[in-house]
Amino acid sequence: VQLVEFGGGLVQPGGSLRLSCAASGFTFSSYAMSWYRQAPGKERDLVATMSSGGRIYYARSVKGRFTISRDNAKNTVYLQMNSLKPEDTAVYYCNVRVEQDYWGQGTQVTVSS
Repeated sequence: VQLVEFGGGLVQPGGSLRLSCAASGFTFSSYAMSWYRQAPGKERDLVATMSSGGRIYYARSVKGRFTISRDNAKNTVYLQMNSLKPEDTAVYYCNVRVEQDYWGQGTQVTVSS
């Protein structure tokens, strides 16, 4: 299993970013995909999950601002982040549980003026 995230960067408050996670090594369409984030000195927290059937969960802190989606033909999961706030600053990780948890290398998102 391999997960590779793209799309992080520096953005001003109120801005937008789109993260992508390219997956390989498993049957992508059969598994739930998740995004987590970890801010400095804090635990890694779940941001959003999309099941294989399309059910979606968002953390309360991002609901209404972030959108998770997936393209099973491209083995890719996305996280569209709008109305970004400084408190969204973190390393964002893609995750899948295929008998065990697998993680990408993470991508830094910094929200600052």
